[in-house]
Amino acid sequence: MHYFSFHISDYMSHTAHLTPIEDIAYIRCMMIYYLHEKPLVEDIGEVAREIRMPDNIPEVTYVLNKYFTHDVGKGWTLARADEEIQKYKNKLAASSRGGKSAALVNRKSTSGGLVPTNNHKPITNNHKPIKDTLKRPRNVSKKTWDDFLIHRKNKKAPLTETAFIGIKNEVKKTTISLEEALIMCQARGWQSFKSDWLNSTKVSNRQTFEKHNYGEGVQKI
Repeated sequence: MHYFSFHISDYMSHTAHLTPIEDIAYIRCMMIYYLHEKPLVEDIGEVAREIRMPDNIPEVTYVLNKYFTHDVGKGWTLARADEEIQKYKNKLAASSRGGKSAALVNRKSTSGGLVPTNNHKPITNNHKPIKDTLKRPRNVSKKTWDDFLIHRKNKKAPLTETAFIGIKNEVKKTTISLEEALIMCQARGWQSFKSDWLNSTKVSNRQTFEKHNYGEGVQKI
């Protein structure tokens, strides 16, 4: 799973007390959780290494204890993520069943089991497969890349080489990876990526905390 619903207002209200490092740790933990569709490993040190923050174990520990549940023998679980992952799997299963049914009907039609009608227009040579001209970067998984291309197309802004170079240059200004940036764009509905957007989110979190005391009674999301 390479995308998930990200409710910005909910996130900011529940994480306003986090430091910038804790904020990044939380987002990365969620990304790894959704990416692998399973709980994080029990060893906090291993979690810190997996999200590329081995020198920030105290912050990672705080985030895990604050927002995740330690299930002995299973790992660190996140109830909301588990629900969304299950819905995602159910949707895939339903799509797979629908595809198999359509294929079966098509086979029967071509073999004479069904009489074709004029309700469907024939496919012409104008229906050509769409080919992506950009080559997937080595440090981005195929699923993340494919999902991001679809995300851009849904935004009616197919990814061009110039646009992608701009995204890569902006990612270099941050501490996150290119794959994390592409996943974040999909999660937050961003068409592109700007380092300032990530920094402004951290500043907004800090200013909100200084104005309001969110340190108590924060619920897990």
